[in-house]
Amino acid sequence: MWNRWLFRKMDNSPLIIFRIFFGFLVACESFGAIATGWVHRNLIAPRFTFPFIDFDWLQPLPGVGMYIYFAVMGLLGLFIALGYKYRFSIILFTILWAAVYLMQKTAYNNHYYLLVLISLFMCFVPANKNYSLDTKKHQEKQTDAMYSYVKWFIVLQLFIVYVYASIAKLYGDWLDFSMIRILMQPVADYPFIGEPLQQDWAHKIIGTTGILFDLLIIPALLWRRTRKTAFFLSIFFHLFNAIVFQIGIFPFLSLAFNVFFFEPKTIRKLFFRKKKAYTANELVIPKYNNTLLAVMSIYFSIQLLLPVRHHLIADNVLWTEEGHRLSWRMMLRSRAGKGQFKLVNNDTGKETIIKPAEFLNSSQQRKVFAYPDFAWQFAGYLEKEYSKNGEDISVYLENSQVSINDRPYAPFIDSRTDLANTPWLRFTHHEWILPSQLEDK
Repeated sequence: MWNRWLFRKMDNSPLIIFRIFFGFLVACESFGAIATGWVHRNLIAPRFTFPFIDFDWLQPLPGVGMYIYFAVMGLLGLFIALGYKYRFSIILFTILWAAVYLMQKTAYNNHYYLLVLISLFMCFVPANKNYSLDTKKHQEKQTDAMYSYVKWFIVLQLFIVYVYASIAKLYGDWLDFSMIRILMQPVADYPFIGEPLQQDWAHKIIGTTGILFDLLIIPALLWRRTRKTAFFLSIFFHLFNAIVFQIGIFPFLSLAFNVFFFEPKTIRKLFFRKKKAYTANELVIPKYNNTLLAVMSIYFSIQLLLPVRHHLIADNVLWTEEGHRLSWRMMLRSRAGKGQFKLVNNDTGKETIIKPAEFLNSSQQRKVFAYPDFAWQFAGYLEKEYSKNGEDISVYLENSQVSINDRPYAPFIDSRTDLANTPWLRFTHHEWILPSQLEDK
């Protein structure tokens, strides 16, 4: 059954146009990161970039290196769109994007993670087999067909993203719309839409729509009777996100995914009128079918398990953040923290209160008191900075308090814990994170 479903050939028009959209959008993202100052704020100006734990070896290039780095990614995006040396271009882009994603998390965004996954997928599919410079030079490699698993991989990946995003919203602060109020506060000064978005009725519409859209959009796009309606709702939904939240290319990338839900002949008529139609619909089972099925099974098992891993970790993920990342828990919380870092020289007994502003930019300072992994990494950074002469250094976070979703501040990190000399636990709860003070809502 799986072979008949995944290895039947179909018209490759959706994949070809998606490659063009994808390349153009990642080029815009890369060049835009330079133009808007994102590269400077997050990768050049900071003394310490807070890489993902275990990826400390990934550090920004010195000087203007990161500008060149992102310019190269932008050029690779254009090469991908044009289908020029496609395989080399997409593999190199994937490596570079994954590296920049892992080398800093101050500007963490679930969409950056999604882009890693989609880029990796694009490394293995024949997206350059038509309307590309590669096949213009080698016309014998041109084809109008692709395996059906290309479409279904994208569909299943998106289904996981959206459904988990919907389920994650089924908690008190979203259901009573208080989280929507917090999300809308930064746009209060927007012309025309700012004031209406502060109203209770708008919060109820946005909150309810967010849950229903995420839950139903993929089934609605798959069903022919609701496909067009779902598509136009997608346009409104993603353009709203683009305007209100200003999250780069990702609303437009989300719209680009829609090409996999329409009939290939519709895509061909819209974008490739001269392209030959593929109608053979033949079943061609490749020699690697069992290997591919095994790889896809492992991949999607991981995708299904990662978002629920926080249920195996003690306490509330909204409080501890343990298991939050890579889980499609989007726009669910607002965190603010406070406290002070105390450095103790165990050889001399000298105590020093550290001012984070001497080491971190404003965005990092907000994170370091509110997120446990940031606090732990900063403590380790301080220990290295102050123990260069071999001193025995301990680092404590005193008077640590955090506010979740505008609640009153509550004690957060145990001030007795030497964070600089405490191991990071990757799969279990950290006891130095004090018990949750979140009331049920």
